[in-house]
Amino acid sequence: MKIAFLFGSLNRGGTETLMLDVCKNLKKEDFKAIGVYRKGGALENDFVRSGVPFYKLRTRKNIISYLWKLRKLILTHHIDILHAQQPIDALYARLACIFTRKKIILTFHSFDFNSNKCLLNYIIKKTDLNIFVSEYQKKYYENKYKLISSKQSVIYNGIDFKKLESAINSNQDSVLRNELRLNEKTLLLGMVGNFNEGRDHFTICQFLNVLNKTGIDFHFLFVGKRIENFATKYDDCVKFCDENKLQKKVSFLGVRNNVPDILVQLDAFIYATEHDTFGIAVVEAMASGMPVFVNDWEVMNEITEQGELATLYGTKDEKDLLEKFMVYLQNKETYKQNAVDIAKIVKEKYSIELHIENLTEVYSQLNQLTTQPTC
Repeated sequence: MKIAFLFGSLNRGGTETLMLDVCKNLKKEDFKAIGVYRKGGALENDFVRSGVPFYKLRTRKNIISYLWKLRKLILTHHIDILHAQQPIDALYARLACIFTRKKIILTFHSFDFNSNKCLLNYIIKKTDLNIFVSEYQKKYYENKYKLISSKQSVIYNGIDFKKLESAINSNQDSVLRNELRLNEKTLLLGMVGNFNEGRDHFTICQFLNVLNKTGIDFHFLFVGKRIENFATKYDDCVKFCDENKLQKKVSFLGVRNNVPDILVQLDAFIYATEHDTFGIAVVEAMASGMPVFVNDWEVMNEITEQGELATLYGTKDEKDLLEKFMVYLQNKETYKQNAVDIAKIVKEKYSIELHIENLTEVYSQLNQLTTQPTC
């Protein structure tokens, strides 16, 4: 059984990080794979060195030429299943494999808010299987697009926790504190995630304002870049912090490549989402063995097992978050011990190894089907 992973670009993002971890951790007994991508990116060299062969096929203006090259590559490598990471590549795969028995899988890593609705409405019903990253996301698509349940599946994202273990063992407990000139008693808090439409950094800023009024000594780190298309998300947070004299209490670190090193130095992780489909940053934080606070968005309910793995607070309710946080401050040692136990559960439930195992099972089941091609 041989799989072709289909990508657009290989820039740094949640989807690309997940798939890079898949490629790096793939074993011979799992399945054979190749990667096909249309554009380069910051992670191109990492993918090329991952151990999975990667082939760059540019679309340019002649789409027919691209489809012909893709078809030739698929046939030459005896690919059984094409696994696309975005709808346009699923469409290309379906067209390139016309009159073959190749199976097409499409993983949905996000919601459809900014998608090409015509393309999506067509291709979502032309795949052999659609994979979603949470039950909530799957239900959303099934209801909206009237999908056949038997052709939809959920596979939780997987994380390579070896990166976290390396950070834990690196003894960098005071690196950030030294960099920011903080004393050991200052609470070091943080949130990881780019400033995009899917996250709610502003509620966190409002929480920090009310927290500051209690006189508690803290410093908060926003790790994530300002995205030009959603510039106001970042700018409004900076402006709010300036207006409320939080400049010395809050740091906007931008993009950092050492997120695991940052996580293991935090006293607590605080997150707010508008419409995440999974929440990799939240899972990484839980796996780091620290108390985690996240709003009660449906997906966060799901991945935290209804609040068993993290403390849930009311969405867009900074006062509820403050109340929950003050309880933590009064019971810090209990929260810390619970966080250590939670980390063990999370590392089993959301490991990259389990993700690959689930992919292998789905591929095997689909490959055994002998139905006629749907194109």
